[in-house]
Amino acid sequence: MTTNGILQILLFFFVLTLLAKPVGIYLLKVYNGERTILSTIFGPVERLFYAITRVDPAREMNWKQYGIAMLLFSLVSSIALYAVQRLQFYLPLNTQEFAGPTADSSFNTAVSFVTNTNWQGYGGETTMSYYTQMTGLALQNFLSAAVGMALAIVFIRGIARFETDKLGNFWVDLVRGTLYVLLPLSFLAAIFFVSQGVVQNFKAYDTAQLTQSFVVQVDKKDADGNVVKDEAGENVKEDSTVNTQTIAQGPVASQLAIKMLGTNGGGFFNANSAHPFENPTPFSNLIQMLLIFIIPAGFTYTLGRMVKSPGHGWAVYAAMSILFLTGAFITYGAESQGNPLYPANVDQVVVGGNFEGKETRFGVANSALFATVTTDASCGAVNSMHDSFTPIGGMVPLVNIMLGEVVFGGVGAGMYGILVMIILTVFLAGLMVGRTPEYLGKKIEAYDVQMATLYILIFPLTILGFTAISSVSPDFGLTSLNNQGAHGLSEILYAFTSGTGNNGSAFAGISANTLWYNTTIGIAMLVGRFFMIIPMLAIAGNLAGKKKIPATLGTFPVNTPLFAVLLVSIILIVGALTFFPVLSLSPILEHFQMYAGQTF
Repeated sequence: MTTNGILQILLFFFVLTLLAKPVGIYLLKVYNGERTILSTIFGPVERLFYAITRVDPAREMNWKQYGIAMLLFSLVSSIALYAVQRLQFYLPLNTQEFAGPTADSSFNTAVSFVTNTNWQGYGGETTMSYYTQMTGLALQNFLSAAVGMALAIVFIRGIARFETDKLGNFWVDLVRGTLYVLLPLSFLAAIFFVSQGVVQNFKAYDTAQLTQSFVVQVDKKDADGNVVKDEAGENVKEDSTVNTQTIAQGPVASQLAIKMLGTNGGGFFNANSAHPFENPTPFSNLIQMLLIFIIPAGFTYTLGRMVKSPGHGWAVYAAMSILFLTGAFITYGAESQGNPLYPANVDQVVVGGNFEGKETRFGVANSALFATVTTDASCGAVNSMHDSFTPIGGMVPLVNIMLGEVVFGGVGAGMYGILVMIILTVFLAGLMVGRTPEYLGKKIEAYDVQMATLYILIFPLTILGFTAISSVSPDFGLTSLNNQGAHGLSEILYAFTSGTGNNGSAFAGISANTLWYNTTIGIAMLVGRFFMIIPMLAIAGNLAGKKKIPATLGTFPVNTPLFAVLLVSIILIVGALTFFPVLSLSPILEHFQMYAGQTF
C-alpha cells in the first residue's frame, strides 16, 4: 500500500462523514412532511398526484397494509418491465433494431431491477434499446430505490412510535422519496457527469475502422443462421477477421446518476463503470462512490433524530464505518501485494500491485475502494473486474454482501438490515447481564427475536442451497464456468450471494445468461428482497405497538462506543459462523493454492 492510496480512501470517508448529517436532516424533513427548499417546486406535483390517484396522505397504514401495498406495486412493476423487454422490437427509440430478450432473460431482468438488484446476464449496449433502458430500467432505478427508502423509514417509525399500529402511508413515502430526494439529486448528478464526458444522446451507434485487424474464433453457422455441430455435438469453430469496432452511444449520464444514487448498479455498458463513456475521470469515479453511500449514510442520522437519540445514530454510523474501512484496507492490501504466480522478472510494484482487471485511470487503490463501496451498499456498479482480484481481495466484496446489507447497504435496505442486527445485539446483551432486553424504551420480546432470526436465516439458506445444487450439476450448473476448482466455486457462490443480497455485481468468469441461472438467480433476488421485508415489517409493527418503559440501571446504552463494537462483533460472528465453511473451500483455499504455485 502507498501513502497516496491510503489518503484517497481516507479522503473519501472524510467527505462522506461531512455529508451524513445534512443529508440525514433533509431526509427527516422529507419523510415527516415538513417544508423543504424544494417544496415550492414539487409540492404542487405531489398534491396533484394524490388527487389523481385518490390517495389520502393523512391516512396511515398498519404494517400489513403497508406490506401489501408494497408487494402489489412491485408485482405490477415487474409485469410492466417484462412486457417492455419482450415488446422491445416494436417500441420506439430502438436505433439498433434489437429483438426482445428471451423469456427467461426478461424475467430475470424484470425481477432484478424491481428488487433494486440490477443483476445483468447480458451486455446492455448489445441487448437493450434506448426506450427499454429509459422507460424500463431507469424508471425502476427510481422506484425500487424509493421503495427501499420507504421501508427504512417505516422501520424507524416503528422504533420511534409507541402504542400505535400506524406506520405511515406507503404511497406518500414512495412519492416523497422520489420527488424530493432521488429526482433532484439525480438531475444534478447527471449534469455533473455530462461535464466530465459521460455521453447523453440518442444517436445510432458509430462504427470505427481499426488500424490493425485481428482474428477471433467464432461459432460456424449454416445458411439459416443455425450453429453447426460436429459428430460429438460440439460447436464447430471458424476464424473471423475483425476490422471494425462499434462505438455505443445513448442516454448514459441520466441513467448513471440514478443507478448510483439509488444503489441500483448494473451498467448501460457491459464494461460498467470501467467504461470511459460511463466513468471518464478520477473525479467522476469519486462522485459515483459518494452517490452510492450518501443516502444510506444520511439515514443513520435520520434514525438518531427520529428516535430522539442522535448518539445512537452516530453509534450505528461508527459500526458501519468500522466494517467499511476494515474491508477497504484489507482489499487494498491484498491487491497491492500483487500476484505471486507472475514471473520474478515482472515488477508489479511499478503499477501498484495486481493490476489484472483494473483501469489504469483509477489504479489499485481506487479499484479496491470502489469494490468495497459497491458491495457494502448492494450496488452492482463496478469499475474493475472482481473476478480478477486476488483470492483475499475478491473475498472481501463477497463477504461484504454475505453480511446482509448492513454496511451502509442499499438505499433503505441497509438501514432496516442493520436495525434487525441491532435487535439481535440488544437481545444478546440483555442475556449476558441477565436482564430483559430493552431498546430505546421498548422491551425486546420473543416475537421480535423470532422475526429477526427468520430474517437472518432466509439469506444463507437461499445462497447456500442454490450454490450447492449448481456446484454438483454438470449439465446446467457447471457448464457456465470459465474456471475450475476453488475459483469456479467462488464464481457460483458470488452469483447467488449477489442475487440474494440484491447487489448485482458478479465474478465475470461465469456465463449466467442461461435458463438455469436466469431462473434461479431471479428466484434468489425475489427471496432476498421480499421474503426478508415481511419479517422486518412485522418487527416494526410489533415495536410500534409497545408501551414506553423508563430506562433502568440494567438498560444497555445504545449510544456508546461499546455498543458499536458489540454490534460489529455480532454481525461478524453471525456471518462467520454461517459462511466460513463455504469460504474455506473457495477464496481461502484458492489463496493457499496460489501461493503454492497451483494453477487451473
